[in-house]
Amino acid sequence: MSTEVVCHVVIHGRVQGVGYRAFVEDEAMRLNLQGWVRNRRAGSVEALFAGPPEVVDAMVELCRKGPSGARVDRIERRAASADDLTLCQTGRGFAVLPTI
Repeated sequence: MSTEVVCHVVIHGRVQGVGYRAFVEDEAMRLNLQGWVRNRRAGSVEALFAGPPEVVDAMVELCRKGPSGARVDRIERRAASADDLTLCQTGRGFAVLPTI
């Protein structure tokens, strides 16, 4: 049985209106991660990544850079559970969810 982790992140900075969600979706799909990304009304971006620990760590590092035009001031990271993946549509590896 392979070891997987689930990680929840909230990214703060200039991360809305710069293609940040699309960047996260593209990179997560490229890395074959499960999870989701969405904007928050307060101006941050929230994401959940599930996969091998080293791949999840690599994704969080990519989030620190973001797409051109983004400015990441800080990232809050915490462990999450597989239950948090239920926000995704069944059968979909990675999803962009509506703003909350």
